[in-house]
Amino acid sequence: MLRPDLLERLAVQTTERAQAQLQRRLRTISRVEGPFVESSGQRLLAFCTNDYLGLAQDSRLIAAWKQAANESGVGSGSAHLICGHRREHAELEEALAAWTGRERALLFSTGYMANLGVMQALLKHGELCVQDKLNHACLLDGAQLAGATLRRYPHADVDAAARQLHSDTEACALLATDGVFSMDGDIAPLRELAALCTREGATLMVDDAHGLGVIGDDGAGSVAEAGLRERDVPVLMATLGKALGCSGAFVAGSAALIDGLIQFARTYIYTTAMPPALAAATRCAVTLARTESWRREKLNSLIHRFRRGAEQLGLPLMPSRTAIQPLLLGDAQRALEASWALEAKGLLVVAIRLPTVPQGQARLRITLTAAHEETHVDQLLEALASLRLADASV
Repeated sequence: MLRPDLLERLAVQTTERAQAQLQRRLRTISRVEGPFVESSGQRLLAFCTNDYLGLAQDSRLIAAWKQAANESGVGSGSAHLICGHRREHAELEEALAAWTGRERALLFSTGYMANLGVMQALLKHGELCVQDKLNHACLLDGAQLAGATLRRYPHADVDAAARQLHSDTEACALLATDGVFSMDGDIAPLRELAALCTREGATLMVDDAHGLGVIGDDGAGSVAEAGLRERDVPVLMATLGKALGCSGAFVAGSAALIDGLIQFARTYIYTTAMPPALAAATRCAVTLARTESWRREKLNSLIHRFRRGAEQLGLPLMPSRTAIQPLLLGDAQRALEASWALEAKGLLVVAIRLPTVPQGQARLRITLTAAHEETHVDQLLEALASLRLADASV
């Protein structure tokens, strides 16, 4: 018997993707200075980072990291449940629980692992998981890992979500949604989804990776802005590598939820804990994100400036009031060429294409941060105007 060779098949698939102009490529960044990055000797003004509050290079975070590293070393050396759970981890979990108004919080190494672990712990084979079609890939993968029956509803369509819940009224059900959608930048209809879950006896889970730190009076995220509490959204996940400028993720909720995840979330149990120095730096970031409201105020001002300028230019911006401002161009090649043209002008804006977004919805994913200045936004608008994208057909 001649089996197909797995590596040969992978090589063929990679070639096919390259031929379709859809191949992903690594870019090495050699230096970062505020909103500027250096790549292949070229200094570029970046509009593609998720460091929304500009905290990644803050000197206070760096000092907190150094102090903790001096005291505790670099790696944690073990999983949390063996001997890797340090004081820094416990203090960060307490700060995150307080910020999000939850009883407790639990750290994970990445957001992907957090979502996989939560769904694998909560859902059993054949139980119902209802999700928005634009949810992040890790939410979809989490449902599949759990062996759940995955039902997807059209983006932000609460009535369609209700129909999917009605497809099985006997099974336990989890409804999962992004808070802020990573490619479109819009916000889920959380109040309506929470009310639906209450009526239907389903559990609501929100992935607020792109909302935490950015939205709400003290940056507590899209759930807090919607006026929802733990009883409305029993499972809240958010990441630490975006607005907080660090790395990792957490799940927050009741003590019963966290105790259950410690027992059954395999991606928590069998993973080395994050470096204690990283936890210390992140706790500093939480404090700054909560107390330095000028970062959100500046970011919102830049968002309004950009959207106003884009509207005046007739650019095909998607509706978003968050830091994610997608410029919808439709054709993948056109998006690539626009990205290349901007790079030639000293601006780094990434083209997003299939399979990350559906066919015909390629876009420039523009992100703004508190590290940008008004002159940077104006420079971007001027460059976009020169590309004559206003007549882009989608």
